[in-house]
Amino acid sequence: MYPLLSKTIQQLQWKPFNNSERKNTLQPFVDFIQQKVKDKKQININFICTHNSRRSHLSQVWAQVAASYFGIENVVCYSGGTEETALYPKVAETLSNQGFNIFKINETNNPLYAIKYSDNSLPIIGFSKKYDNPFNPVSNFAAIMTCSQADEGCPFIAGAEKRIPITFEDPKISDNTLMQNEIYAQRSLQIATEMFYVFSKIKK
Repeated sequence: MYPLLSKTIQQLQWKPFNNSERKNTLQPFVDFIQQKVKDKKQININFICTHNSRRSHLSQVWAQVAASYFGIENVVCYSGGTEETALYPKVAETLSNQGFNIFKINETNNPLYAIKYSDNSLPIIGFSKKYDNPFNPVSNFAAIMTCSQADEGCPFIAGAEKRIPITFEDPKISDNTLMQNEIYAQRSLQIATEMFYVFSKIKK
């Protein structure tokens, strides 16, 4: 992994991870992945939020990196929303500041990003889409609901094998304020810590 990203990861506090309430929230996700590993099956994970612009992308990226870091194979992470908007530029900027190499592939109202965590890894593809977009899996996946609005607004996710609410506070509350950089960095690191905790619990 890139040196700056490795440094960011070293600063995460997934071990020890002492928040018992969040451990309980994360345990069904651990159980889903562990069962797939045990059964030697593909692990498809779709992180879902309302606009697929902030939290769902951060979760997708950090979960994919955590799987790679801990050597958990056959993990493919996706993201989607209940509606399509665009990946918010501050998310890409925040991930870049934390060590990712990010390329904007096109200039549209909904840009396509290639997000790399090492020179020889496949890029994570970031763009806003509905959760049932053809880019995403149609069956045998875990739907991780990263915001309460999407969780409440989507009582049924077609094709999801498991639906798991793991919600995060929206960093959007800091947009156009002096705290924006700090809040986005904090939320990214919180999500990273929890994704690393989850994958650290998986027995290969």
